[in-house]
Amino acid sequence: MAFDRVWQRQWSSRVCACLMCFFAILLTACNGATLSTVTQDGVYQVRTIHNPDGIGKFYMGREIAQIMGHQGAAWLERPSRTWEEQPDQVIEALHLQPTDVVADIGAGTGYFSFRISPLVFEGKVLAVDVQPEMIDILTMFKEETQTENVEPVLGSDTDPHLSASSVDLALMVDAYHEFEYPREMMEAIAQALKPGGRVALVEYRGENPLIPIKGLHKMTQRQTRQEMAAVGLVWMETQEFLPQQHLMIFQKPIE
Repeated sequence: MAFDRVWQRQWSSRVCACLMCFFAILLTACNGATLSTVTQDGVYQVRTIHNPDGIGKFYMGREIAQIMGHQGAAWLERPSRTWEEQPDQVIEALHLQPTDVVADIGAGTGYFSFRISPLVFEGKVLAVDVQPEMIDILTMFKEETQTENVEPVLGSDTDPHLSASSVDLALMVDAYHEFEYPREMMEAIAQALKPGGRVALVEYRGENPLIPIKGLHKMTQRQTRQEMAAVGLVWMETQEFLPQQHLMIFQKPIE
């Protein structure tokens, strides 16, 4: 019995020590989660503890998602995308004019670029991507299809490399949430828009937790409108005809 009491005291002591150690680690983790380094003149926060699907960089309270690499190019061309995302209906809702200059930002393989090009036969599509490998794929498709009015453009993380006041519509399909520098990119896109030019954002609805897409790869309408307003873009409308995504339209004011 004496031995049992000694063993119980030792066991209790070890349990307490383990619990203290656990809570110390938890406290450290929590402190790490709340401590952040403010960078870029206070625009962004970098946190050491963050969602594994994100890059640990936060903009206006939203963690930026990891970019889908060129290794996922085949997924962008999957046959099921025609009914999952209804690209033809999205393009119809944009009400394009034959003379429009459209910037497809985060164009990837050009899935939307080559669908838009026949509708802007007197204009052109600027297919922008930051990955050289995606630009190579775009160029290959351009040559194979002999599409003259699609121009692949290699952008950077902060600049789509578009001329000022040259674009009627900037389209971003499932791309904006991955921009590493969303403020700088949207400022550059706004500068590239003609007065009265539009931005169309297609994003999976963050308001709906049942949509089977990783959380950081969705955007709520409220968050999107807040971020577009920060660069002077005015919300015009949100269309909800897609099964799982918003189509959100913003406009550059006519000065």
